[in-house]
Amino acid sequence: MVMFWVSLLVISILLYLLLDGFDLGVGMLFGLTRSADNRSIMLNTVAPVWDGNETWLVVTGVILWGAFPIVYATLPSAFYLPVIIMLLGLILRGVSFEYRNKAQRSRWLWEVCFTAGSLAASFMQGVMVGALVEGLRFTNGQYSGGVFGWFTPFALLCGVGLCLGYALLGACWLVRKCEGLIRDTARRQIPILTVTVLAFLVVVFIYALVENLPIMHRWIDRPYLFIFPATGAVAALVLASNILHHNDYWPFYMVTLIFMSAFGTLALSFWPHMIPFAITINEGAAPPSTLTFMFWGEGLFVYPLMLLYAVVGYRIFRGKVGSMPGHY
Repeated sequence: MVMFWVSLLVISILLYLLLDGFDLGVGMLFGLTRSADNRSIMLNTVAPVWDGNETWLVVTGVILWGAFPIVYATLPSAFYLPVIIMLLGLILRGVSFEYRNKAQRSRWLWEVCFTAGSLAASFMQGVMVGALVEGLRFTNGQYSGGVFGWFTPFALLCGVGLCLGYALLGACWLVRKCEGLIRDTARRQIPILTVTVLAFLVVVFIYALVENLPIMHRWIDRPYLFIFPATGAVAALVLASNILHHNDYWPFYMVTLIFMSAFGTLALSFWPHMIPFAITINEGAAPPSTLTFMFWGEGLFVYPLMLLYAVVGYRIFRGKVGSMPGHY
């Protein structure tokens, strides 16, 4: 039963990274667009799905709260400020999304807030991932790093890296969903963002090697992990080919595969820890009776319905968006 909930947690985190990742990326690229009509069309591409995308963050929190309460109780101790800033960013972009469409004189303010909220949420998510990779300070199983234990150059670098990765996802989404100037602009942005993201991954690897991070030993002890970077490299080559041939459909899936490769590398590098390298899966899991009780409710009914809802939603709103401003 523990592995069942680990699997659902992994799926939920990955779905959040991919789905909310592209609309956070669109939010950051939104700030680089000068035309008000083009900005409205960009919002049209995420309007039907952005609420559902953020739901997977809530699902992740619920699974941690119910199935892995020790992990849920420990992470906020380390990440109070990043989590608060991330949530404020998500709230700000949600409010701005709705107000921007109705405002007239203050529209510029809500557009700035939408971009700022997207950037803040993305950056803080990357900072938290970087802090976990570098390792948090624990004493006798309790976090002892203080309020700013997560604040390191490596974590800040990972924050920038995730912003670039989300922007790449967003650009590929715009290529898939838009026509004309928006698509052409996004297509020009993709090579620059791709090279920057791949360079970031190389820098992270070198940093881990030079600083002798604990996660580096996992990569050495588990050479099969390099199948994930190899998969990401192949996806990057296919992405380049599709951009050169002006294919609108496949770039988004290739970047998705790059994200999945990076996520798989991290997940198996952390294994069997929930918080590397302090709390293992079994140490963090709730009692078997709790896991079983959750299974008959969330696991058997609610979670499959959420997956079905997401699939149906994306199926209904597939295809290119219209060229008229305003959102659904």
